[in-house]
Amino acid sequence: MGTVTVVNNNLGQVIGWDLGFDFPGDTTITNSWNTSVSQSGPSINAGNASFNAAVPPGGSVQWGFKATWSRSDANPSAFWFNGASCAIG
Repeated sequence: MGTVTVVNNNLGQVIGWDLGFDFPGDTTITNSWNTSVSQSGPSINAGNASFNAAVPPGGSVQWGFKATWSRSDANPSAFWFNGASCAIG
């Protein structure tokens, strides 16, 4: 199970968000909440739900997922927010 928090450190409000990342192992997301998730191979795309599309400056959105794996459960190392590389922490 994982929890992801997206923090808006920008000066402007975000209306609609999309977070992408790749699992380096063979992890498959089986369930998620507070987001809509699609997966193609190792690539994950998580987008806002209707109720959490707006993220004000200094605000955050949290979503989570359950996943399975058989050989490798490595963590992602790079993320993309609305198509641009973003920091993780």
